[in-house]
Amino acid sequence: MKINKTNIVNLILIVIFVIALIVAMVTFGKNLTILINSPDKFRQWIHSFGKLGIIVFIGVQILQVVVFVIPGEVVQIAGGYLFGTFLGTLYSVIGITIGSLICFLIARVLGYNFVRSIVSEENLEKFDYIINNPKGEVILFLLFFIPGMPKDALSYIAGITPVKFYNFFIITLFARLPGVFFSAYIGANLGNKNYFMAGVVAIIAVLLFLIGVYKKDFIMEKLKKL
Repeated sequence: MKINKTNIVNLILIVIFVIALIVAMVTFGKNLTILINSPDKFRQWIHSFGKLGIIVFIGVQILQVVVFVIPGEVVQIAGGYLFGTFLGTLYSVIGITIGSLICFLIARVLGYNFVRSIVSEENLEKFDYIINNPKGEVILFLLFFIPGMPKDALSYIAGITPVKFYNFFIITLFARLPGVFFSAYIGANLGNKNYFMAGVVAIIAVLLFLIGVYKKDFIMEKLKKL
């Protein structure tokens, strides 16, 4: 029986990927729970690393994108809560961009079958029209820009499209920036106990998110016609 070297390499890479995720979750899993349940304790944990706290936070943001279990907005709000609007946005964008590029490269190397194993069949079917679409880059930008879309899963799906690495870097960097900024702004106001402003912006963000969620199918039908 002839052994397919490509399949062996892919299998090894999948095993390495799974081991890396397990190690990351064992290392950070408990503290990700703290992030949701107690922002103050999460802040204390980040600050306990001193100057390395920024690197740890960026690492948490990368992990959130790669694993995409915890909603990205939670970590982005935490970024504003910890570091303020500007720096919170900056550190989150760095982490999100690195995480998205990792997802993209993993999918590009391991291919469609791997993406199908980690992305829900529903999402894969909904976004399959961008895989061989000549206007895939424009559609990807709009999908990353619109609130309520499963952006982290989209990073994996983007890896099996013809979109070039550099172009995807530009797309994920700029399309996600406005949403990250508003999340960090909410977190910064919560940290400063400016609950009124945080509430106003949060309500607007939630409304936009809900519109994106409930109008997702309508939006995607329009994008298919581009």
